[in-house]
Formats: sequence, structure tokens, C-alpha cells
Amino acid sequence: MPEISRRAFGGLVGGGAVTAVAGSSAPASAAPAERPFRSRPASARPRRRPNILFVLGDDLGWADLSSYGAPHIRTPHLDRLAAQGVRFTNAYSGSATCSPTRFSLYTGRFPGRTRGGLAEPIGNRTQGLDPNHPTLASLLKEAGYATALIGKWHCGFLPDYSPTRSGWDEFFGNFGGALEYFSKLGQLGEYDLYEGDAEYQDLRYYTTVLTERAVEYVSRDHDRPWLLNLNFTTPHWPWLTEDDAATGAEIAAKVRAGGGVRALLHSDGGSVEKYRRMVEDLDASVGTVLAALRRSGQEDNTVVVFASDNGGERFSYQWPLSGGKGGLLEGGIRVPTILRWPAGVDARQVSHAPVYSPDWTATLLELGGARPDPAYPLDGRSFAGHLLRGEKAPERDLFWRVRGNRALRRGDWKYYRDASGRDHLYDLAADAREQADLAAERPGLLAELRAAWEKVDGTLLPYPAS
Repeated sequence: MPEISRRAFGGLVGGGAVTAVAGSSAPASAAPAERPFRSRPASARPRRRPNILFVLGDDLGWADLSSYGAPHIRTPHLDRLAAQGVRFTNAYSGSATCSPTRFSLYTGRFPGRTRGGLAEPIGNRTQGLDPNHPTLASLLKEAGYATALIGKWHCGFLPDYSPTRSGWDEFFGNFGGALEYFSKLGQLGEYDLYEGDAEYQDLRYYTTVLTERAVEYVSRDHDRPWLLNLNFTTPHWPWLTEDDAATGAEIAAKVRAGGGVRALLHSDGGSVEKYRRMVEDLDASVGTVLAALRRSGQEDNTVVVFASDNGGERFSYQWPLSGGKGGLLEGGIRVPTILRWPAGVDARQVSHAPVYSPDWTATLLELGGARPDPAYPLDGRSFAGHLLRGEKAPERDLFWRVRGNRALRRGDWKYYRDASGRDHLYDLAADAREQADLAAERPGLLAELRAAWEKVDGTLLPYPAS
């Protein structure tokens, strides 16, 4: 293993394992060590509602940032963001693929509460987020926020589904789950870059286009607090950087010839080096947006959350986790997550508290002074009391369901059922890689966690017949 800082090693092993290896030497130039999270005293609490900038990477693996242990990827801007706030080591996505996680973030509820959330992921025009369902955006909008979504929506296609039908005042981005980065041809074979509900022509590299739009939004002279969901497609396939217009044109030709998602999947391309460049470009793009936020004078009272929509794909670096996108082993759902809020939260902190997508919905609603709709009770728990008032982090089960897999985390214990129907039990504090199956040793605990999973599952919509 190359020499890395204790902080990076902490991200590599996660949990409380850093203290067990505290004797390992760190480079003399290492940044000051993180300390366990602790909220500020009451006298230092913020008095104004914050702006909210929620940034999603796409298929970014848990250890794909250098602050999380990547030995070959350099992400100085996101590392700086982590150093200015809180880095979470046990943070999760709400599901193992793109659209159900977005459902869980936008609604604060399990994807299986809504029919559109049963698609894993959405792939046709019949599926989507019901415009009548309250969302993070619609609830904050009712509380006086301006709302915008820039980037990947993936919660349904026109004419029935759109961010502007679900609470966002403004939308600029793509409706589908993937697109060719230059031509903007998407998974349905059609042009997929829109401003509102109208096509917008721009054939430049997509990450660059989204970055420019986000800079423009945060640089405005806003007269009220705002929510910006900034959803990059980077580093989702196809594996293209800004220098790959020719390869992009080849993929676009295959899409036009009827190749659809198979062409965008780019199974005959990409590499670890190409992926590294895409992640580093994402980092630079986030850095550009954060610099604009700083110049605007709004940095101090803006909550910035950075996360990924699910675990990593083909070229992702996820050590020591097993599995990846699409499954419920840790590599499919544990994601890098950073929170910065200078007005409310101190810098250089690390949290090992389990937290996942629907919790951020509940948290941001509380920070923004918005109330959930009682007709659509949240499954997430607010961390606002933990972040601001010294309360313990919420203790509850984390639940996941995807076709062929099931999982539930309670404390350090994880119940997992694989595609063959076999049940497993793991102690994540001792075995983040999920290799030591303790199901036979702890049958009572296994049965207890399985029953808890099945109780929640009984409240969800069933999957349609395949």
C-alpha cells in the first residue's frame, strides 16, 4: 500500500478502525487530523435559514476520492470541502441504482413507496415520479425557497414527468439515466438536453455545460434562500473525457443506428486511466462551482452536501468493500459523503454515524424550516439535532430492497440476502468487506433482523411481475 495519511487511511477502512492503527506513521506534510464530530455550543448556532447546494456524482465509488483512500485519483477540491466540514464514513445511497436513489432523496421515502420507484432504474416513458407527490423541492418552495435542478433527473420522461412538475422552479439537464457527453443522445435514442421542457442545443462536453450553468445560478443576486440540486452524470458511462469527441461521435452513431443503452454502456471502451480523468474532472468542476459560491458572498451560510447516487461501477476503486452498483453489498450502496456549512458546522471533522439518502431529505427540510406532508410520512430521520444541538445521531434500522437482494443495517450488524436466496449476517465494524458470514453463529440475531426487514417490506408496493 502506498504511504497515505491517517485521514485517508481512515476513509479506506471506515468506522472506528482508525484508532486501532493509530501507531502507523503519517507523512510530515499530512493535513491536521480529523476529530470525531461534535456540534457547536448553542451560542454559535446559525440564526438564518441556509441555502442548500446538493451535489450528486453518478456511479462514484466509496473510495474514488483521495480523501477516502484512492491511491491513484487526486481530488483536491473535494478533499478541501471535506477538510472544511464533515466527512462521513458510513454514508449510504437510498438504493443501488440511479433512479430509485433519486426517488428516496427527493421524497425522503423508500423507493418502494411509489410505483415509479419500483423501476431499477427507469428505462421508459411509462415510469416516473408522480407530480402530485411532495418532494424536497416542493416542500422547501412552500417554505419560501427558490428551487432549481441542474443535470440528471432520471425520475421520468416528458410529457408526464419533469422537475418543473415536482417542485423545482428551474430545470436544465437531461431526463434519462445516461447520455453521450457531446451529442446529448440519451437512452431512448433521442436528444436529451433541456431547459425547462424545451430542447436546448449545446454540443460541448456535458460536464462543462452543467458546471457553467451551476456557476451562473449560485452567482445570482438571490432575494431568498435557495435549493440547487446539481446532478452530474460524471463518471457514469460512456467513458469519455473532454478530449474524446471522436469516440463520442462513434458512440452517437451507434445510438442513432438503434444501439440505445447498449451503445452508451460502452462495454468496449474505458480504462482505469480514463476513469481517473473523469473523476478528477468532476472534482475540478465542483471546485469551480464552489469558487463561484465563495465569490458571491454566500459560502458561509450555504449547506453543501456532496454524495454519489450509488456505489461504483467497472473502473471504480472501492477497497475494502465488496460488490458494486446494482447490488446491496457495501460496494453497491456505501458512498462518499461530505457536508460543509461554515455558519453551522466546524471543520476537520469525521462522522461514523450511519446515514443515507432519505435522511438528508428530512435533515434539509428541518434546516430550511419546511414541514413534511403528513399524508406522505418520511422514512428518513433528520440529523439536524445531531448536527446543531448535540443530540445523538438517530438510531434506527437502515433498509434496502432491490430485485434479487435485500439488506438491513442495525448498528454495526448487517443482514443481507443474495440473489440465490441465501441469508448472511456481517459485523461491519470488524468486516467491512463482508467476508466473514456469522449467520450460523448468530441465528437468533439473523432471525431478528430478517423479521425487521420483512416488516418494512410488508408496507411497500410489490414489484410488478417481470
